Amino acid sequence: MNGQVGEHLLEHPVEVLHLLVSPEHAYFGRPRDRAADVPTRDLDEVEVASGKGIHGDRFFGKAAHMDAAVTFLAVEAWEAVAADLALPAVPDPLLARRNLVVRGVELDPLRGHEFELVTGAGAVRFRGGRPANPCAWMDRVVADGAHRAMRGRGGLRCTPVSDGRIARGTGVLRSPVRLDRARAGDAVLRRTPLP
Repeated sequence: MNGQVGEHLLEHPVEVLHLLVSPEHAYFGRPRDRAADVPTRDLDEVEVASGKGIHGDRFFGKAAHMDAAVTFLAVEAWEAVAADLALPAVPDPLLARRNLVVRGVELDPLRGHEFELVTGAGAVRFRGGRPANPCAWMDRVVADGAHRAMRGRGGLRCTPVSDGRIARGTGVLRSPVRLDRARAGDAVLRRTPLP
């Protein structure tokens, strides 16, 4: 199938918990400096443009981010980070600054594959790209040690390959590869890139 969405797809139930859209970067420079006061919206629905990203987001149409225009984060990974750090509560997953926070799917196996996210607003196809590695700001905005704990759990950068809308709530992720929901919070550290 060469990583393309085709006839033999596996369906995985998923819940879209958050849809983050921000017009600017909030974490820039050195973590000891203060983050920008950037308006961030957690929307009920977003519009996605093929090859460009989410309308209104900081990465929309930016050439440097075409292969990473939309970022996904498994909330299970965020919860595992909180558990590793023995935090009294799970911090707001929007602090990770990922566009789509989902529950119920392992993300790493989607690298290099096309997949489809179907929600109440319709369907959007994506191509899984490289990991969304955490930045040193995580120690500042989450807790000491968060940057290290998030390694291999920072999410997945993707390119949208169709136009459409995504809504918060339950949906289905259609994938050419099997995804193990029990591994959604696992850290995946690779020494070599996928082919």
